Amino acid sequence: MTGSEHRPVVVMLCTGNAARSVMATVIGRARTDAVRFVGAGSHSIEGLPMSGRTRRALEGLGLADGAHRSHQLTAADARGADLIVAFAPEHVDYVRRVHPEAAARTATIKRLVAELRPGPEPLVQRVAALKLADAKVPRDEEVVDPGGGEDEEFIACAREIDALMDQLLPLL
Repeated sequence: MTGSEHRPVVVMLCTGNAARSVMATVIGRARTDAVRFVGAGSHSIEGLPMSGRTRRALEGLGLADGAHRSHQLTAADARGADLIVAFAPEHVDYVRRVHPEAAARTATIKRLVAELRPGPEPLVQRVAALKLADAKVPRDEEVVDPGGGEDEEFIACAREIDALMDQLLPLL
């Protein structure tokens, strides 16, 4: 594959791969074929279907994914990712601790929409320029987990992620 044919691999990472990363993965896949999105969790039980609350929140955005099964982030996922998009500072901490080789390619979605710049360079080079491996991760970079909440919390989370993805996708 030549550089122009490479589809960047972007891992969307939350805790259980049950809400935030699922929403972002489904949104990303619906909006572009130029990026390969993979959803994963830092503390996921492998193979669970999407919760009804997550499904209903996505349906509110006009989206669906009946095939989703939860997935624990693996070493292969971390190695193969051009970028790991985290939804909370503790997910960045997890990658730094468990998959340190991917630390320089891991940031919260809020940091990425604020700092990643578009350009002709490949995504990997633009991410490397951010020097993420040891960057401080403020606690306010979190997209709050709707888990345990009612439909309204899931819908609010889906809307927030939808808006963040609108900003992130052109940068990828």
